[in-house]
Amino acid sequence: MTVRTRRRPRTARALAAAGGTAAVVLLAGACGADATDDTEPEHRTFALAGKTLTVESSDSTLELVPAGSDAEGVRVTRWFDGETVLGGDPKVTWTMEGDRLKLDMECSGVIANCSARHRVEVPRGVAVTVENKDGRVTASGFQDPLKVRSKDGPVTVENIGAPLDLRSSDGSVTARRITSRQVAVDSKDGSVRLELAAVPDRVEARSKDGSVDIAVPDRKGGKGGKEVAYDVRTDVSDGSVDVAVPRDRNSAHHVSVRSADGKVTVRSAN
Repeated sequence: MTVRTRRRPRTARALAAAGGTAAVVLLAGACGADATDDTEPEHRTFALAGKTLTVESSDSTLELVPAGSDAEGVRVTRWFDGETVLGGDPKVTWTMEGDRLKLDMECSGVIANCSARHRVEVPRGVAVTVENKDGRVTASGFQDPLKVRSKDGPVTVENIGAPLDLRSSDGSVTARRITSRQVAVDSKDGSVRLELAAVPDRVEARSKDGSVDIAVPDRKGGKGGKEVAYDVRTDVSDGSVDVAVPRDRNSAHHVSVRSADGKVTVRSAN
């Protein structure tokens, strides 16, 4: 395990020793921590024996991308900026246990001001599962199965060509330029926006307290290609429905949407 800590600035430490009220006033008026201010990010590569990887992340911005063809493990880059008053020194840790990569941050005190960011490069041929809490998740370029479970943070994925399964609580879900044949999305307290660049076999979307917007190609091969119809099924409460693609109950291409308290739109992506 690698631990990185950052001590409070001398002024903050002195004020904390002299009196908590002055320290609170000082930091309350300061700018928030920003991990992008870290000009010396740390790098580490973790060995991965199998073909699955679970990334467990909390209190951090998380970015996932495929590694280069010569990658020999999971490469992680992290940025960190933080300080506390009347609390322990903030720290970030990263560990690999089997096929589970854990990325954690501790930041607590009367005033706690911390920011972390991680970029994870995954070897090709590895199926990825993300378990995220309190942070934004982005992923792009994967051609292997991808699952994301996120709480209290938006999820954005792009250029995915493998089975895709996204679940979010208290955060929007956005998927662009998706060529996956199987797509599943479940969102609570957040909107869903799916833009597919290839005709899927099955799309399943569930939403509570958020709109759902799904764009699917209505022609194979793009403009001028053969028209495609979809078996579209919707179940909506407290929201309108707008389906603007060719429909056929016998189609092999299925779109299923359930929504509570949100508008549902299924439209053409061509």
